[in-house]
Amino acid sequence: MKMLMQDEAKRICDKVLSLSKADECRVQINGARNGNIRYARNAVSTAGLTQNTQLTVSVAFGKKQGTASINEFDDKSLEKVVRRAEDVARLAPENPEFQPAIKKQEYKPSATFSEATAAIDPEYRAEVAAMSINAAKKQGLIAAGFFSDTTGFETVANSNGVFGYQTLSNLGFTVTTRTEDGRGSGWVTRSANDARKFDPRESSEIAIEKAVKSVDAKALEPGRYTVILEPAATSEIIGRMFGAFDARQADEGRSFLSKKGGGNRLGEKLFDEQVNIWADPWNPDVPVLPWDNQAMLARERADVIKGGKVASLDYTRYWAEKQGQRAVGRHGNMIMAGGGKSTEELIASTKKGILVTRTWYIRMVDPQSLLLTGLTRDGTFYIENGKIKHPIKNFRFNESPVTMLNNIDELGKPVVIGGDEVRFQMLIPPMKVRDFNFTSLSDAV
Repeated sequence: MKMLMQDEAKRICDKVLSLSKADECRVQINGARNGNIRYARNAVSTAGLTQNTQLTVSVAFGKKQGTASINEFDDKSLEKVVRRAEDVARLAPENPEFQPAIKKQEYKPSATFSEATAAIDPEYRAEVAAMSINAAKKQGLIAAGFFSDTTGFETVANSNGVFGYQTLSNLGFTVTTRTEDGRGSGWVTRSANDARKFDPRESSEIAIEKAVKSVDAKALEPGRYTVILEPAATSEIIGRMFGAFDARQADEGRSFLSKKGGGNRLGEKLFDEQVNIWADPWNPDVPVLPWDNQAMLARERADVIKGGKVASLDYTRYWAEKQGQRAVGRHGNMIMAGGGKSTEELIASTKKGILVTRTWYIRMVDPQSLLLTGLTRDGTFYIENGKIKHPIKNFRFNESPVTMLNNIDELGKPVVIGGDEVRFQMLIPPMKVRDFNFTSLSDAV
């Protein structure tokens, strides 16, 4: 992939905008080099590199919209994609919720790019896999993992003078390690913008330790227990809550933030006072683009939950206008305040409880209460007198993140949890929660 520099991206955007005959025009260019390596049964199975640069044009005639994309950038191709978008717009029905192109925005740059991550090459990816595989072999274990890295850029522009350009990079790693007889399983995930913050050996050792310790799991009666949820387990549960902070869903009675009789629950205390969650595009650990790609609106730092109270809701431009509110760019990250303790220190302060490494296969049961169901896996342990006593069989749980965030005993030190692209990142603590509802056993490891 040819990484378009800012001047070149600006030239292409200006050319596209000048070619448009529509009432308004919006342009997005994104390019990425995505590298990966996958291994299973202690051997590399696939490795690859994909590269692509794409331009998307959206135009409008009145309230009739059309969109087209292309990955060729010569003048003839640029004109072709603009005309295609205009042809689609002329044939389209009017959009009753149409919003005109936004006015010029100020995009404050965020630190989404790392030279160390951009320098990742096939040799680096092979070393990550080799470290993980060799460490597992030494313990007589079997490893399966996936490492991926992304380097790219994003550009937005419109006919009202909006222009934004930013480079980005990220990496993601997951590994599952199991005993040869399949009775023990450990897992870990890591994400980072900067490759210097990533240690594949440390990550693999965690998965190995959990695999060894999870053999001969004992059955524990389902019920309500004090649990210590590691950050990955926490994020899978509360991550599903953030989408419900949409103002329209709340106002129309379709979410847990809907108020009986109409309206929403903005400002109400729905969580424990320890719960403080906010979005910040410029956070150095989880930086994201300073604009919302969908609406091109500038992002802002915003409290989502403060002292247990609902501090803000997400408004689309259409719903903000209808409700007399101000729309800003949708959040690209979520940051939850915690304490200074590690997961191990939370365990040490627990008389009786359960340690959950990971939650998965989560499904919505009731949107009005955000009741979820899911399973634990890859290392679930019984804690007694501040120590892990023995592994236990996995559970199915039925729990709401709203209830969970009202039953907090203690929060640990937040860590980064995210994907391999700079799209949505989380900084989430491990947490000790009382009365977590386990409903049945699962024989899967």
